[in-house]
Amino acid sequence: MKKQPGHRLYNVSDADLYVQCMEALRHAHRDLELFTQYGYGVDRLKSFKSLCDQFRNLPDDDEMVGEQMITTEKKNLASEKLKTAIRSLMTRVAMKYHDRTGRYRKFGTAKLGDMSDPQLLFCGRRVARVARQQIDFLADVGVNENVIQRVLDACTEFENGMNIQQDKLHDRDIAVERRMDQGNKLYTELVVLCDIGKDIWAERDRTKYDQYCLYDSNNEQKKASRMRNAE
Repeated sequence: MKKQPGHRLYNVSDADLYVQCMEALRHAHRDLELFTQYGYGVDRLKSFKSLCDQFRNLPDDDEMVGEQMITTEKKNLASEKLKTAIRSLMTRVAMKYHDRTGRYRKFGTAKLGDMSDPQLLFCGRRVARVARQQIDFLADVGVNENVIQRVLDACTEFENGMNIQQDKLHDRDIAVERRMDQGNKLYTELVVLCDIGKDIWAERDRTKYDQYCLYDSNNEQKKASRMRNAE
């Protein structure tokens, strides 16, 4: 059964979430004696810190997109190499057959520049296959096994490039899901910690209470702090 896509529980960036967690951890260590009265002791703080470290070390989307771009560039180079090999063979074929003849049409290269990646790969293999079928007729224009093999080698390189590109696309999807799952765990634990902190300081110290309040972003937190100071 296919896993249903999840959703982020938090509305801040991953970087902001990490910073909020680290700040909350510092405050909790300061208030550790009070936290232990809620059954939230040093071992749980260590586990929370471990979650933060794991989250920090996950590759972010910029890294994954960069990897994608690199593999796409390599695939595109392989695509151009394949087109060049096909055109080189078809130049020889055109010397033998008019481009409106059935023998020429069998190669199926009329829209080479507009083909999708799968279409181009199929075209390359078709060109090699048809060229082999007619190799005796095309020998006098220079079509031989070396020319055909050049097309097949370019097909192999292009197909590998396509596969690697798809692998990187899947890697990015997996990384996004893993980062979201880890972020949700982090946020869930952050909420628990902050709820305890607010309960501790609700009737004792407004400043310390506010340190455990979660905002949509650091910017919103600063705005709220400025408004309180202006009162």
